[in-house]
Amino acid sequence: MVEIYKRTQGKYTRVTTFISATFLAVVTAAALSSFLAAYYGPLIAYGAPTLLVLAVGLFTLWMVNRPKTADFLIATEGEMKKVSWSNRKEVIGSTKVVIITTFVLGVVLFGVDLAFVLLFKLIGVS
Repeated sequence: MVEIYKRTQGKYTRVTTFISATFLAVVTAAALSSFLAAYYGPLIAYGAPTLLVLAVGLFTLWMVNRPKTADFLIATEGEMKKVSWSNRKEVIGSTKVVIITTFVLGVVLFGVDLAFVLLFKLIGVS
């Protein structure tokens, strides 16, 4: 039986890490399968990607239970609990400020670019 290192700590971070790595493996396997199907038979086209997903899943399980990695994930989850998250109103307000600032800077840069184009035409550079 596999012993889980510090079983009661860092559950969410470990599970999220495992699910994310496995999802990436599945997406990669799907792309690999469609690529291999053009050149090889179904055994290779579907067998190799399946083995890839299994290998990544087992490797990820091993990694999240390795003491150094598990301690890092546990510490990460602890730090994330300390974060002061913004509420919806603050996020919407900040997003509006960023969009407006980006638009204004774009207009200013367009004006500066246009001025340089006119200046270069006047002095005969372009």
